[in-house]
Amino acid sequence: MKPQTKPNEREPVNPTNDDQSQHDLKGMSRQELSELVVRFDQKPFLAGYLFSFIHAKTVAEIDQITPLPKPFRQQLIDGGYSISRLTLVETFTDPDGTVKYLFELPDRNRIESVALSDREGRRTLCLSTQAGCRMACSFCATGKLKFERNLTAGEIVDQFYQAERLGGQIGNAVYMGMGEPFDNYEPVLRSIRLLNDPDGRNLGQRHITVSTCGIPEGIDRFAGEDLQVRLAISLHAPSDAIRRRIMAVGKSWTLEEILGAVGEYQKRTGRRVTFEYCLIQGLNDSDDCAGKLIGRITGIDAAVNLIEYNPHPGCDFVPSGTQRIERFQGLLAKAGIETVIRYKRGQTIRAACGQLGADRLGKNK
Repeated sequence: MKPQTKPNEREPVNPTNDDQSQHDLKGMSRQELSELVVRFDQKPFLAGYLFSFIHAKTVAEIDQITPLPKPFRQQLIDGGYSISRLTLVETFTDPDGTVKYLFELPDRNRIESVALSDREGRRTLCLSTQAGCRMACSFCATGKLKFERNLTAGEIVDQFYQAERLGGQIGNAVYMGMGEPFDNYEPVLRSIRLLNDPDGRNLGQRHITVSTCGIPEGIDRFAGEDLQVRLAISLHAPSDAIRRRIMAVGKSWTLEEILGAVGEYQKRTGRRVTFEYCLIQGLNDSDDCAGKLIGRITGIDAAVNLIEYNPHPGCDFVPSGTQRIERFQGLLAKAGIETVIRYKRGQTIRAACGQLGADRLGKNK
């Protein structure tokens, strides 16, 4: 069996912030909080206060959880426990209403999250799962950044809490920001369960989407989690030859392997998937490419999101023109494949798909 990761094999010095994660109350499940309370010889029901104050009231300090006895609060503090919180560095707003948040982690690494609003004012948050990314997709700015480490579950959910605090209610969460979710599997799964918990944010699972560049073993594992979360696959090419040119993962797993995993996923879950396809002029946008893509995915219960390529420094790709994108969509639609065009959003603030981290390319941290 092939390794689950990684096109860029360089291991980070600190793949996860383990000490912080182990003592961060925000990243703990209700069961873990219950066990913690019992270890301190406290009444088990106090774990409920811990969880709800952290995830529903989003308190930042242990001392703010006033239903806990003061001696117990002090014991937690003395024991090195804390409630993590990202530091907001800057907020960027695009004329189209897209908002990008630049956050700093405790170790001074930086990540970005993006809030998108639809015409009815409903907001979707694009969450990051890693500082940098190992996948090294050539059309993605994040893939050109140095990979620093995985985010903890607490750091992932805090992006959501901060975005709500800063801009109002979030109705959908998409794991499509910086990093590959299945390259940070356990914290991502934990963060999903935390956001979904009825005593916390109670975000419905069908309002959560996880996007992967196509790691078969991650897809297989995700199929066994008994979740109603949506799954998106970043395909971006109709053939292995083209995919290898633009995605390093194309050298590790073939389209046959990826689509085979998708087929097994659907057998086990009965859930539809979405294929993401970024259109690049002269590379993957021809009628022939559309025909090959149709041949690849016919018979799979799926929709296709066509994405306009978003330029960034250091990449010479050119976006497909509007007529070419619409032609590509028409060919897929004629074949009976539901297809949506995702037009540019947040372009002026480099918040569009594939642009996160572009402001730091060629700069020192």
